[in-house]
Amino acid sequence: MVDFDTHIRRGHPVIFALIILFSIIELAISAWLVSRFNLRHDYLSLDVRDRTRFLLFTSCWTIFFSLFYFALFLHSPTGGIMTSVLSHALFLFLTWVFWTAGAAAITAALGGGLNCDAHFTYCGQLNALEGFAWVVWIFVTFALLVVFFRGIAASRRGDGYRGSLVV
Repeated sequence: MVDFDTHIRRGHPVIFALIILFSIIELAISAWLVSRFNLRHDYLSLDVRDRTRFLLFTSCWTIFFSLFYFALFLHSPTGGIMTSVLSHALFLFLTWVFWTAGAAAITAALGGGLNCDAHFTYCGQLNALEGFAWVVWIFVTFALLVVFFRGIAASRRGDGYRGSLVV
């Protein structure tokens, strides 16, 4: 059997750093848009305004908890309930649901994206908001799949889902 522990030890910080980086970008875009919408009331529709606010929340959620899991994994990757497969699976699943809902909602509100030749207000920013939401969703989906497979491995070795990601 192939030993994936070294890959997880290297990959966990990388994937969480990417999730954090792109969530910070999403936070900056969504925060700027929300501040403009609150100040000028020039949003395309109430759907766009509300879904931008939801993506702002989702970005904050992701940054806060990803930093928490990132730090815990760097501190002690093999010990504790907070670095377990179950803990990671719960956090990543809830985060995945938030990003799926947010990315799909802003995509639906924008009709799949805006044609900036039509001179929509904040066209480039809204397209970037949608694009980066899907980028973060891809990273979270990848992390969730890896945790799922590590959960299977932890169950096979007898640790169950409370077992750590690495041995």
